[in-house]
Amino acid sequence: PASGKEFTDFDKLKFKITTVAGVEVNVAADRCGGDDSVGIVTLGDGKEIARFVMPDEETVANIPALKAKTGDAMPYFFAQDPDYLKLKILVTDHLLNGTPADGVATIETAIETLKVAEYLTPILQEQLKK
Repeated sequence: PASGKEFTDFDKLKFKITTVAGVEVNVAADRCGGDDSVGIVTLGDGKEIARFVMPDEETVANIPALKAKTGDAMPYFFAQDPDYLKLKILVTDHLLNGTPADGVATIETAIETLKVAEYLTPILQEQLKK
């Protein structure tokens, strides 16, 4: 980064959360090294309860049209186009009309998320040594 400081960028991640009530949830994420990502959440018994794939089939089908319309761009711009369009509309409506930007993270949410990431990074780095 511009700061010159070293950093760790996890392209794959898997961890288990156990609540105080003993409920186990496993989370696995893989950015896949390309323009797609997948996240899978399973219960302690291995039963899959959620799967998140990006981009979805509709977005993939629209990529050729976006390439034809906008020309040469980094491939991830095409895959993330629907998300950025939605984000821009929500933020613009909020700024112009005061409409709540539901689903858009606030700066407070971003700060708290970075705190969690900073807390977890050394723990995860230590786990990589094992």
